[in-house]
Amino acid sequence: MRVMSETQTGESVLPPAPGAADYLALDFVNSAIALPGGQFIDLLGTPEAANHWLTERDLAPADAGVREMCATQLRSMREHIRALFAARTAGLPALPTALSAVNAALTRAPTAALLYWDETNGPYRAAPCPTTEILDHALATLAANAADLLTSPDADRLTACGSTPCTRYLLRHGRGHWCSTRCGDRVRAARAYARRTQPPS
Repeated sequence: MRVMSETQTGESVLPPAPGAADYLALDFVNSAIALPGGQFIDLLGTPEAANHWLTERDLAPADAGVREMCATQLRSMREHIRALFAARTAGLPALPTALSAVNAALTRAPTAALLYWDETNGPYRAAPCPTTEILDHALATLAANAADLLTSPDADRLTACGSTPCTRYLLRHGRGHWCSTRCGDRVRAARAYARRTQPPS
């Protein structure tokens, strides 16, 4: 399997899957992309790529200084949420480790804006997020969004892309089971080829 960085792929990265604009957790799970020919893109594959991904989604400042340990924690959370999505779509019980990891992330960072008092302007509220808590805040946000999706009516539309080797998830609309036009075209082309090469009965 050939692993490609985000900068190597340019336009080859697939567009967001249906539902990813509504659920950040879906976008997060889909940050690992399997492509034909054994190619694999990991948008969280390096600390720089992970920092860029978080910054693009307003989960961290551009100068957050994400380190490899932080990127590893993000990739681990992605796999836990992916396991929960897989369990939900297959109608199976959740893996206890995945459930524990998501719940731990939910309790790691405060969800309410705290009360502060400025000597000049008086009281105001803001979410605490010093540099050491940026990752906890991001993980809590992603975990909460995954929990929102899994407990919403939209969870009934959650499905894995039906095009091999794609591993992305999407929210199904109508009969479409593909995360992108490219994946749908690949399935249709494979079916057409199978029909053409099938021996006459």
